[in-house]
Parts: sequence; C-alpha cells; structure tokens
Amino acid sequence: MLLCCPDRKGVIVANSLAPAWLTKPADANDLIHGVWPVAASRRDGELTIHDWSASELVERFGSPLYVLDKYQTMSQAFQIRSAFDAACKRAGTQGQIYYASKAFLSTAVVRWMLDAGLRIDVSTLGELELALAGGASGSDIGFHGNNKSDLELDYSVKYGVGSLVIDSADEVPRVAEVAGRSGQTMSVRLRVNTGVHASTHEHLATAREDQKFGVSMGDAPAIVAEIRSHKSLRFLGLHSHIGSQIFGTGGFVEAIGRLLDLHERLLAGGDVPELNIGGGFGIAYTAADEPAHVPTLVGDLVGEIAAQCERRGIAVPAVAIEPGRSIIGTAGVTLYTAGTIKPVEVTADDGTTATRTYVSVDGGMSDNMRTALYQAEYSVALANRSSGVEPILVRVVGKHCESGDIVVRHDYLPGDVRRGDILAVPATGAYCHSLANNYNAMLRPAVVAVNGDELTVIVRRETLDDLFSRDTQLEGEAR
Repeated sequence: MLLCCPDRKGVIVANSLAPAWLTKPADANDLIHGVWPVAASRRDGELTIHDWSASELVERFGSPLYVLDKYQTMSQAFQIRSAFDAACKRAGTQGQIYYASKAFLSTAVVRWMLDAGLRIDVSTLGELELALAGGASGSDIGFHGNNKSDLELDYSVKYGVGSLVIDSADEVPRVAEVAGRSGQTMSVRLRVNTGVHASTHEHLATAREDQKFGVSMGDAPAIVAEIRSHKSLRFLGLHSHIGSQIFGTGGFVEAIGRLLDLHERLLAGGDVPELNIGGGFGIAYTAADEPAHVPTLVGDLVGEIAAQCERRGIAVPAVAIEPGRSIIGTAGVTLYTAGTIKPVEVTADDGTTATRTYVSVDGGMSDNMRTALYQAEYSVALANRSSGVEPILVRVVGKHCESGDIVVRHDYLPGDVRRGDILAVPATGAYCHSLANNYNAMLRPAVVAVNGDELTVIVRRETLDDLFSRDTQLEGEAR
C-alpha cells in the first residue's frame, strides 16, 4: 500500500502555463498530504478510501460520485470540540459550536454533528426543516439570514429555535412581534460588521462595510437598545463573520478587539452573555495551501478573548464559533470518469508556446460550482490505476455549455490519462453538494459515506423522474 506522500515542494515548474505556486510532481501518483482524507491511499496502484477502491465505488454507485469519509468528519468535529472545550475551561467560561450546515447538509450529517456535541447553524426554512428531520431540537439550532421571510420567523418561534441572528434593524420589530404573538421570548444575537477584511476572495469576505450582511458597529448600540426594549426578545450578544477560507488568526484577533470594545460598551445597558466570532476556518485544496491547524486555532482564539477581557476588567462571555468547511471539507472526494482528452497549444504573452491538456469529465459546474464562482483551485489524481508516464499539465473541465465550466484549473496527471479513467478530486466535502444544480438538465450525484468497511448511501443519485417531476406540462412518463 502506498500512503500519502509529502507535499510537492522543491520541484521545478516544467510548463510555463502552470501558475507559480504549482510544482510539477516527481510522481503524479502521489497523494498530497493534508488535502486528501487520512484514510486515502493507493492499494495495488488504485486509490482507496478505507476499504473501498475508486473503481468499485463507481461501479456500484455511478459517476460522478461524492464520497464522504464519515470517520474523518467525526474525527475533525471531535478534535475541534475537544480543543474548544478545553480552551473555554481555561478561560473560565463555556462555549458552543454550531456546525455551519451550508457547507453540507443531510440528515445523516446532522446526526453526526449532534453525536459530536455540536449544534446546527441554518439560514433558510429548508435547512431548518432538514436539521429538525435529522434529530436536532429547536434549542440545538441557530438561525442566520439577511432576508428572513415571515414564514421563517414564524417557524423559528414555533420550533423554539435556540438563537436567531438579527441581521438588520428592521428585523427587530418583526421578530419581536412574532415572538410576542406566540407568548414566547426569542433569544437573539446581532450580527455586526467589524470592518476587518479577511485575506480571502472578495466574494467570500463577509465583514466589509459595503455588503449585504450585518449592521455597522456605529449603528449597533441603538439596535441593541431596541432589542432590549421588547419583552419578547432576549439579547444574547454580538455575532461576527469576517470571511471564509481563512488560514491564520490575524483577522480574527483584530475583529475580536473591535467586538469586545463594543461588547464592553453594551454592558453598561444590560447583560451581554455571549460572543459569537463565526467561522471561516480554511482547509488545504492544493499543496500550496498552508491552513492553520483548526483545533489549535480555535483554542488560541478563545485564549485571545480571555486575555482581552482581562485587560478590560470584564467577565469572559460564553463563546460560540461556527465551523463548517473545516469539519467536512477534506472528508469529501468526488470521483469522475474521463472522456475527451484534448491537448491545446497556447501562446503566452511573451510569445512562447506550451501545451495544456484539457481532460473532460462527466460532471462539472453542476456538481462543483466553486471553481466557476471563485476561481477556486483544486487538485486531481488518477484513481483507477497508477502510471509511470511523465506528468503533464492538465485542466479538468466539465461537459456543460460554458467555457468557465472548470473543475480543476491547474494540476498534473500522468501523460497517458485516457478516456474511461477514473479521476478523483479531493477536498470536495464542503460547498459542492450544497451548490449542486441541474444546469443542462444534469442529474445531481449520489453521496456515499464510507467508514472502515461500512458503506452507506446518504443521498441517492437523482433520476430523470426527479428532474422532470416539477414540469407541469410533461406528457407521459419520464424515461
């Protein structure tokens, strides 16, 4: 069995079309450490996850296929939970972890998170209902959203949602009215924009002033005063989310300082029992990525909160965080079947030419939208066999009618990659299934959970009948 190799470093880039961060591997069969699930390895040349080979999984469940490592998901959740609890204990406070369900949500995943001692963060009625169907109680749930409907507010009160995040001033009287009409008290947080710009993609940074989420720091005191004026509302504290795919602590530390300045000011008007610093902790998608070790990171952040509170002479509030991608991202691998292989000669700006090989697969932006949305980078490996042929620069593309339909922008595969090969793209556990769509009438893949010798379909493959079921003018039965 060939286990994951060290990162691809110290190798000269051999193709001028490759970005500076990408190095040509000495062996394209190697699996990059930290990008693949720990249980991923090569056995007799073939990619396996736990006891299951790529070709066996595709034969049984079709292609494309999302494969989710349950053990890795649970292990990461437990590690973060353990580090967070220990840090809160050292700080003399308590904390809660909300799994950011937008990363990936199914009833099975809800159960896994509850078993790990986490709560569930949702932002729509659909996510709320799915969390409840998975066994979460209302008190286990935090409800986000910048534009909550009246129905979503009604259901939040009806199901006794544990915390609701106020995202704008006009939500306050709406939530107060719904809760008051039901004779209940709704616990709420206020999302504020700290102005901290996380080092991330522009469309992933969510604490900037000029964006749709949250309220300004300057407006917060008046909004909190209004919250406190309603008997049907209980103010829990402030909420912040500075972005996604964040690798270090710098942005969080700055945001914590600004939040605690406001937190301290609000204490003059009443209790502020909690502080929610959000999530956005990053993972590795390529060998060039060097994310922080998330269990260590969350422990450091709780320690920072405690230290800053001590300097201010105020009590350490209960702390909440909202990891999603960092729990489930590297637990996911997507398997594809290769089709058309097309070498393309490209002329660079300096007049030199080089070849990029386009490898088409049977999926694309319908099962992984992140590359098109954010120009995200992924890695890829030949999964059904090993090869000793020299690696070539490839771009893995989908079969959709869009030139931006790219799955993997830049990586190397063995030069003999051919039609019918199975390709594996790691780190697809977060935001791939969640963003999946039916563009070009494509069917969304199944999700199979692997755990040792256990194999469970947790989301079945979509069928043509599913696809056509909402077409009210369809005559006859779908094929």
